[in-house]
Amino acid sequence: MKEEVSSAITYALSKGFQIHPDAFKILEKIDVKELQNIIKQVVREKAKQNLFLINQSDLRMFVESGIDESVGDQHAVLFDPTKKVTSAEGIDGFTALFSDRYSKLLRIMMQRSQAKKMVPIGNVTGGKLGEEIFVAGLLMDRKSERDVTKLVIDDPSGSLEVLVFNQELQETANSLLMDQFVMAGITNGKNGGFIAKEFLVPDIPDHIANRSKSETYAVLISDIHIGSKYFMEKEFAEFIAWLSSPDPVARKVRFLLICGDIIDGVGIFPNQDKELLLTDIDEQMAKAAQMLDRVPRHIKTFIIPGNHDPGRRALPQPAIPEKHNMSLWNRENFFMMGNPAFLDLNGVKVLMFHGQSLDDVVGTTPGLSYAQPAKAMRALLRTRHLSPIYGKRTPIAPELEDFMVINEVPDIFHSGHVHVVDLDMYKGTLIVNSGAWQSQTGYQASVGITPTPGIAIIVNLATMKVFTKDFTETFG
Repeated sequence: MKEEVSSAITYALSKGFQIHPDAFKILEKIDVKELQNIIKQVVREKAKQNLFLINQSDLRMFVESGIDESVGDQHAVLFDPTKKVTSAEGIDGFTALFSDRYSKLLRIMMQRSQAKKMVPIGNVTGGKLGEEIFVAGLLMDRKSERDVTKLVIDDPSGSLEVLVFNQELQETANSLLMDQFVMAGITNGKNGGFIAKEFLVPDIPDHIANRSKSETYAVLISDIHIGSKYFMEKEFAEFIAWLSSPDPVARKVRFLLICGDIIDGVGIFPNQDKELLLTDIDEQMAKAAQMLDRVPRHIKTFIIPGNHDPGRRALPQPAIPEKHNMSLWNRENFFMMGNPAFLDLNGVKVLMFHGQSLDDVVGTTPGLSYAQPAKAMRALLRTRHLSPIYGKRTPIAPELEDFMVINEVPDIFHSGHVHVVDLDMYKGTLIVNSGAWQSQTGYQASVGITPTPGIAIIVNLATMKVFTKDFTETFG
């Protein structure tokens, strides 16, 4: 018997376990480098279940022939901006960007019955309306004065000021995000001007989400922040170990989706160096590669960048550059994509977006807060755009095409950035903000943000049921 196998058996016996004779054959097939770690995982999981016999089925998944082939793992990357970004220049670039945004969202709105009454703004300005008509464009300005809200809507033919007097309609007007697409039903005012009677936004339709034909699990996480002194390394290592464990759910995990901020980065905010354990980006990336190397080979791992990762920070972001891409991520089951990205996992459509624009949505919309990021994500689905607000905290690149428009309706909308786990269901779309693996930072404490780190979100793609697994309990 190999020394490593003998050592693993001795460890299990010392913990009060027995080993079934059939299990010995499996032990000898497992990579000796992983054997000790695997035995520890099996012992830990079975001890939780108060079961003290290690049998063949507990170990089968750790050898290639032991993977359950009935659990589907089909995938397709439907959209990745990495090779599409062009970055135009200055005013011309932003003119092209907003023109493309208008065109794409107009196509979506043209499916509405009200679109039959829509006319270009240039045909309305200064004219008299015989009946209610509709105009559509991007919301460029909003002001509230006494009992009236004034909106300025812009389309390629011109701009129009719309007056809102109805109190309920004012609430709708105030909930609109700046620079978002909106269609307004308007009539002539008695004292001149144009009065709003109705507002319509692109929104997503009610739909029945696609389902996986096999019981397959996807794990959704984000904001690991490796390199930070607040990085919860023990909890994250426990999570990675769980993926290889005999836990019945872990055995059916075939997809791992990491939604940005793999590392904490360097120079992201003032005095960041005081909060770093690793002060070099390549050191942080090497640590990330070391930890993620333990993700089982049968689990497909999809990674997009966040605002802390190396590479371009303006949206849309290409994948983390190859020079930082470590040899680990060139392996068969890792997929490096840009932000945002759109996937098909066993037929289930998943939109991944790190979530930088949630800062602007929360900061400018009454009733929204960091404590409930799923509500802010709802607002993005209603606008059919991932970063509509221009000129605030979120940098947007002057692309020739607007890749942030939500053209296709997702079954799952996955974001991070906020460090707070939150779930919601909106018109058939599962909304997931997947928290973080970084404990509360000094900045978060100063602005009253209470993160919920160390939790993995697990989705059964066959039923769309969601589970959470809290890895802080192990070290609580």
